[in-house]
Amino acid sequence: MTEWHPDRLSRRLPHLEARARLLAAMRQWFAGEGFVEVETPILQAAPGAEVHLSGFATEWKLPNGEERERWLHSSPEFAMKKLLAGGVPKLFQFARVFRNAEGSALHHPEFTMLEWYRAGVGYEAIMADCAALLTLTGVEELRWQEYRCDPRAEPERLTVAEAFQRHAGVDLFATVGSAETLSRLSGVTMHAGDSWEDVFFRVMFGKIEKRLGIGRPTILCEYPISMAALARAKPGDPRVAERFELYACGVELANAFGELTDPAIQRARLQADMDEKERLYGVRWPADEDFLAALDHGLPACAGIALGFDRLVMLATGASHIEDVLWLPVR
Repeated sequence: MTEWHPDRLSRRLPHLEARARLLAAMRQWFAGEGFVEVETPILQAAPGAEVHLSGFATEWKLPNGEERERWLHSSPEFAMKKLLAGGVPKLFQFARVFRNAEGSALHHPEFTMLEWYRAGVGYEAIMADCAALLTLTGVEELRWQEYRCDPRAEPERLTVAEAFQRHAGVDLFATVGSAETLSRLSGVTMHAGDSWEDVFFRVMFGKIEKRLGIGRPTILCEYPISMAALARAKPGDPRVAERFELYACGVELANAFGELTDPAIQRARLQADMDEKERLYGVRWPADEDFLAALDHGLPACAGIALGFDRLVMLATGASHIEDVLWLPVR
């Protein structure tokens, strides 16, 4: 039986109606904050910059017979930053995004990402946005498996180093660069060929994530600079980046940056990420030269975030699987 069948659809309909209400409430909130809603192309020259993601490739056939490789984007980040460089100071988007080779109760190959940016602010302003948006769920508690979280509560702010000390008993910065040391101190198994980052994520997944956002939301901030991605280094502490993730009920909901605006550093990071992707998976994605040109032109000081809208709807409705909050899943 397919998901459009009345019997199946009727069981999911309460979740889907809640999804529609939350979407409308968020759009109203952003309008009240002076944001403009934008729509950027799904087809991009590069799908993103993530080392461990797999993308969907396609061919664009031009009328003159030319063919160009294009990708379904994994995030609208590059495109939205181009608009920031062009002069749009506050923008948001509910974007359909695509990630291949993913599937679980919390993952789907096509999903909705809410992404927004503010020019002229630090990432603390995005933290405040997150707290405000969680209250729009209109529920007294978010739910996932046996975990509960009050969306109206002031989020806990916890650094990554504090989380490792509290939940894994590890002085994180004493281990940087040594996968063996991090493995030994955390008690997490190390496999042949593991990098420090590999062990870091194994500790995160095994010992830390499920303890975040319990009772109240958690803002996990100040990631090691090697995991800065598109974030800038924190002034006064070059060991860490202005990056945070939002958690509720042990589930990662969002990833935010105080955005890196230096084009030379960004190009070097993208190159390093693709080198690592090629080492691990034997593939590399092309650079989005138009994005780098926008940085060369001048990206204003800004902060931004990507939030998994479907996951938030799941937690707000108590759904047990992401497909319960999608009008029609991919088949």
